[in-house]
Amino acid sequence: MLGSTLLGTAQNKVAADKIIAAVGKSRIILSSELETEVMRQKQEHPEFTDSMRCALLQQMMMRKLLIEQAERDSVMVSPEEVDANLENRMRYYLRLYGSKERLEQDAGKTIYQIKEDFREPIAEQMIAEKMQGSLMNNVKVTPAEVRSFYDKQPKDSLPYFPATVEMGQIVIDPAVSPELDAYARQKLEDIRNQIVKDGKSFETMAGLYSDDNSGRDNGGDLGGSSRRADFVPEFAAAAFRLQNGEISPIVKTRFGYHIIQMVSRQGEEAHLRHILIRPERSSADYKTALNKLDSVRALLIAGTIKFPEAVAKYSTDESAKMSGGMVQDASTGATRLEVDKLEPAMALMIDSLTPGMYSQPQIFTKESGDRSTRIVFMRSRTEPHKANLVDDYAQIQGVALMQKKQEEMETWFQKKLPSYYIRIAPEFRSCPGMAAWGQKSPQ
Repeated sequence: MLGSTLLGTAQNKVAADKIIAAVGKSRIILSSELETEVMRQKQEHPEFTDSMRCALLQQMMMRKLLIEQAERDSVMVSPEEVDANLENRMRYYLRLYGSKERLEQDAGKTIYQIKEDFREPIAEQMIAEKMQGSLMNNVKVTPAEVRSFYDKQPKDSLPYFPATVEMGQIVIDPAVSPELDAYARQKLEDIRNQIVKDGKSFETMAGLYSDDNSGRDNGGDLGGSSRRADFVPEFAAAAFRLQNGEISPIVKTRFGYHIIQMVSRQGEEAHLRHILIRPERSSADYKTALNKLDSVRALLIAGTIKFPEAVAKYSTDESAKMSGGMVQDASTGATRLEVDKLEPAMALMIDSLTPGMYSQPQIFTKESGDRSTRIVFMRSRTEPHKANLVDDYAQIQGVALMQKKQEEMETWFQKKLPSYYIRIAPEFRSCPGMAAWGQKSPQ
């Protein structure tokens, strides 16, 4: 899959190097590049058809135009910004494939070669996005423009929104008793001795005993190339002191107790394995946490403390403090969530909570598989409805702003295009919309 899409550009340039479009004197688009993008679109969007090839070419031409304008306006991205984007991209694919070895096998290239193939197209994409951002940075919509946009929409074409909620939670992880904490540490010490002294396989012991569900099936493998910033400080400090093949002493983090194996290292990147043992909690530990939450709930109901303050003061979930305890969509960061996308345990509370209410303290299971305790707060709720300015102003404002930016870009395009050299291969000149580009060489 990866070799036919992400890495296809470099491979196809050798086989097919016909120039199908040029923007400016040096920005060209090859037929191979278009076909690679077509393949990617078909894999990511099943509804993509060959008839959309023309529109795709125009998008690629617009990107080249923005890059040319960026050069004129001295809009640049630094090598460090490109490197950071590359690292994020590689981490995504390493997680997708499970290991560096599987990624390299499928691509037929080393990680270094994959990064080099990506570097130029990613840099171009970042420059184009930065240029467009600078052009559209000051485009805003007023409330009057939002209302005008809404009033112009045919009422029978307004979208139908599902039920949504805004919900927050205060999470308190139960403290671990000293006895169970000591038991977990000793268990991991025994595992480490079996590996270091008795010669047992690290991967086998990870598969048998590790409490890290995501890595256990891969022998504790943490996904190939990793950097210090990928880990909590205690873990990173211990891991990056290791030599190849070495196994760390026991390391304690907020997740539990770890031993770490350094598989290989190149500079600030390392291939690591680990075994995690989480101390178990007793029923008394959970009862103590639930009692504390009950006290926090009483303060909230009495109005003695506001919800965001209670999150900051009592929650043990550090990431939740950034959002004031509100549950967020993982991909967008939005706090308004569709009911059918809530985790099952939270979805069950919908009928028992009304806006402004707090749930009873409860035990629940986190995404990591750990059991913890929480109270849930319902801030707001909407029923299924057609789009309207009262419930959906933010969404309508976003669409209105997008339309205004598109209009502004079209105006900018028409103004700037005459100053650019444009060349289009004959087979694409009859494409719908291509006439707007013309084919000119400015004097």
